[in-house]
Amino acid sequence: MDITKQFLKAKRPCAEGLRWFLRRHQMGADYQPLLDDLVAAGRVDDACWLLAQFGPTDEVLALDALEADAFVFAGTLDVRGSITVGSLLRTGGAIRCGGSLRADTTIACGADLRCEGVVVSGGSIEAAGALQARWGIEAAGGIRVGGDLRADWDIACGRDLVSGGHCIAGRDIEAGAALHCGKGLRAGGGITARGRINAGQGIEAGAAIACGGHLAANWGIKAGKGIHAEGVVQAGESLQAGEEIVAGGGYGVYAGLQVHAEAWEASARVHAAARPARLLSGWWAGA
Repeated sequence: MDITKQFLKAKRPCAEGLRWFLRRHQMGADYQPLLDDLVAAGRVDDACWLLAQFGPTDEVLALDALEADAFVFAGTLDVRGSITVGSLLRTGGAIRCGGSLRADTTIACGADLRCEGVVVSGGSIEAAGALQARWGIEAAGGIRVGGDLRADWDIACGRDLVSGGHCIAGRDIEAGAALHCGKGLRAGGGITARGRINAGQGIEAGAAIACGGHLAANWGIKAGKGIHAEGVVQAGESLQAGEEIVAGGGYGVYAGLQVHAEAWEASARVHAAARPARLLSGWWAGA
């Protein structure tokens, strides 16, 4: 793709960025070499803006390993070893990493992100498709994924965790703010969020479930230990906990919200160490 002055001006760039382009590329420039030049000049934000304007390419860059201060690539990045980036890593296509992936500020890709090691970001992690790590996933900021989010170990972030598909971890799942999952939410250990937790399907944890807001699932909720929420606890079907089920002050516990009342005994059962205070719907089935 040849980017000319007229082509670029049609996208309404900032005045400083346009002046830089005219000084360096008066006769125009190819897309990826221009991205590379912007990053080399320290204009990483401009490179990200350019990628957002002109979108991904079908190009695939295959490397043995990648280490850079910043990296912006319009196509798919396929690295057989590890990736280490001092600030931002962004691609228009997928990221495939055979080792560990680490970036100090941001990891973002326009398709799937698959890693055979750990994925760690000092800022946010974003993937338009699925995100899968053989080990753990950790972000100081938020995690936002268009498809499934999966890790064999922990998934943890300091802000919102959003998955458009399933969210599954072999160990714990922890969000520093809200946790939203478009489909099923499952952890081999505990599930914790400082904000609300919401799942389009069911929620299952091998240990405790705790959230600082409302806890809601369109299907059932199951925890190996206790279920604690600062807001309402509501399930479309059954509720089950190895210990107590506790809602926030003034809030209730609801099961069977997606089930006809006559079917509560079969499909809206509530099991816990003790009957929840303010159990307002569902069939209490004992410990």
